[in-house]
Amino acid sequence: MSPYAGAVPRVPNVSAYLFTAIDDCAQQRTILRARADAAGLKGTILLAEEGVNLFIAGDADGVREFVAQLRDDPRFAGLTTKESWSHEQPFRKMLVQVKREIIRMDHPTIRPDAVRAPAVAPETLRRWLDQGHDDTGREVVLIDTRNALEVDYGTFDGALDWRIERFTQFPDAAADRRAQLDDKTVVSFCTGGIRCEKAALYLGDLGVEAFQLDGGILGYFERVGGDHFIGQCFVFDDREALSPDLTPLERGR
Repeated sequence: MSPYAGAVPRVPNVSAYLFTAIDDCAQQRTILRARADAAGLKGTILLAEEGVNLFIAGDADGVREFVAQLRDDPRFAGLTTKESWSHEQPFRKMLVQVKREIIRMDHPTIRPDAVRAPAVAPETLRRWLDQGHDDTGREVVLIDTRNALEVDYGTFDGALDWRIERFTQFPDAAADRRAQLDDKTVVSFCTGGIRCEKAALYLGDLGVEAFQLDGGILGYFERVGGDHFIGQCFVFDDREALSPDLTPLERGR
């Protein structure tokens, strides 16, 4: 039995990303690191010219104040967070890093900070999957943009899994399979939305009618639950994976 059986999780875990132009990444790294340390937070924050990607956890007031201060900067005002809870701090340290991309794709023409990919809401996707087609009657194809290890924890029923090992392999995999996406409504998805946003833009460049799942799998869990999803969602911290009710994986199960 879990040592936390019956206990209420009290550590908030927040994930968020935003594609937005940042021309002072080094300065922001110093500012955000100081704020995170002052609030006692742990996790990872990635900064690049194309935007910010973060996974943080800690005291509830500290987490929320950190996010509020970040949104005070007009560039980050549109930041949307996804929240789950754990019994313990799932991160071991606080990292704030400057990268070339907040999610590496190696296709510099894909610029979500300049134009956002079309998105489908979780509620809409569930309706499409319930009825077996989109609202125009077209077949809906789901593409899992995550790597094979993540997919093996769980994915949407019937989703395409191209067994990629890293996201930089997605463009070639998509181009090689372009023909199987003709005359279909394609929805790309990932953990929190960051990869599927770039993926949808790339698919659009290939001439595919593609959408991203708004908020990714975690956003889907938060808003509609686990309908049409089989298994759990891998996450990048000590919780390992989350069930559709956003509770962590129980070891030994």
